[in-house]
Amino acid sequence: MNASVARKKIQKKFKIRGYTLKVDALEEILSFANRFQGAEDEAIDLLLDHLQYESQKVGVKSSIIDKEPIRRVISSLLEADDAVEPTSSDTVSSHATIRVIDAFLVPKFHFDPIKKQFYQHTGGLSIHGGSSAKSALYKGRYLLLFQRISHDQHFSKPAFDTEMSHYGNCEIAPIQSLVGQTGRRWVMGVISQFEDGHFYLEDLTASVEINLSKAKITTGFLSENTIVVAEGEMLLDGIFQVFTCGFPPLEDRDKSLKLLGQHDFFGGGTLTKEETLRLAELEKKAVNAMFVILSDIWLDSEEAMGKLETVLDGFEIQEVVPSLFVFLGNFCSHPCNLSFHSFSSLRLQFGNLGKMIAAHPRLKEHSRFLFIPGPDDAGPSTVLPRCALPKYLTEELQKYIPNAIFSSNPCRVKFYTQEIVFFRYDLLYRMRRSCLMPPSTEETSDPFEHLVATITHQSHLCPLPLIVQPIIWNYDHCLHLYPSPHTVML
Repeated sequence: MNASVARKKIQKKFKIRGYTLKVDALEEILSFANRFQGAEDEAIDLLLDHLQYESQKVGVKSSIIDKEPIRRVISSLLEADDAVEPTSSDTVSSHATIRVIDAFLVPKFHFDPIKKQFYQHTGGLSIHGGSSAKSALYKGRYLLLFQRISHDQHFSKPAFDTEMSHYGNCEIAPIQSLVGQTGRRWVMGVISQFEDGHFYLEDLTASVEINLSKAKITTGFLSENTIVVAEGEMLLDGIFQVFTCGFPPLEDRDKSLKLLGQHDFFGGGTLTKEETLRLAELEKKAVNAMFVILSDIWLDSEEAMGKLETVLDGFEIQEVVPSLFVFLGNFCSHPCNLSFHSFSSLRLQFGNLGKMIAAHPRLKEHSRFLFIPGPDDAGPSTVLPRCALPKYLTEELQKYIPNAIFSSNPCRVKFYTQEIVFFRYDLLYRMRRSCLMPPSTEETSDPFEHLVATITHQSHLCPLPLIVQPIIWNYDHCLHLYPSPHTVML
């Protein structure tokens, strides 16, 4: 193969997986691929596959790869002589298409309302943000939805001044402009409670007390911190009487992607149109690809572990094994809080789970295992996003399943072209408890459908008040759902 062609092919393959290669790393990979004349593609894929498996061991801390981690992976491959195994291409096909993105590695973007464009945050993000980070959290959520609604033809300003009809254009007015105005106006803002029993609508210009007693609301849970679009008029006592209230309208995913250009909001890496089409073709052929998602794997429950073994036994004898097992917490029947004193036994129970999986050789070889902590699992705190399970607990399991993945909650998975978000949280219960008024039953009376409407229209996984569910201020962007992913697993 021509050297320049080979370099382009290597760069393309690594870009699909979200990696950028330095020159010395590229040369190292090229010399490795040249060892296998006629099977260069398989060798590169195998190298990529092992790089993803062993990213923590070989010191891959960012998407920009230098020579050292590549050299370590190559040396381990050559020592094991795995590169020429005839079954290695099958392993690559089942594993290489899944990319897990930890919430703390999701890129952060800011919206500039003057230039009307997003720009990526540069520099590090502190876990313990200053006071400005809290206000930036609300501002970021508001501007995200404000730019989204500005694309909607019903809420954008008309090119020519025309008479506003009730069913026509509904231009959003700043709350500051309501002072001294008569007649109905459309405003958008965050619902806040500055004093007990008095609710306010707040945007970047001002805040106004609102009266929701006569409001007709749309589908979804209306709670503090949610951003709403409201139609109403100012009363003489300075209160904004709301007649219609609902969430900002949804935006089609394709439209969002077109407007965002090459920005990677999901964290799975940007692809060219040709690469996306190639992955889409491969996705169509992967008719047997399957994810198995299990929640509340109580390791200290004999009944739960017995039934889990039955599940694993069933998949072990199938012709095609699942591509990915997703194990969601809680991993213990008792909350792992300050009164929990059985961490050593929990560590052993994770080791027993590793033994159980290792006893199924086809699953161990061809499937991947992703572990996501639950709300009551061990960790530094209950704030969102939650970091992965502590290494102390998982070391025993990793001895048996070296390629097991321990990720954050929420967690993102890129599968071919599909973007999937996993979130383990008792969200429906919390949203219903925090609701300011009963949701509308006009469209649906199913609480889960109201929950779906809330998180999709808010473009946020957990739009609860911070006193109900604390969120790390600098990492609120990890909970954003914009552009809308293909699937959200709650």
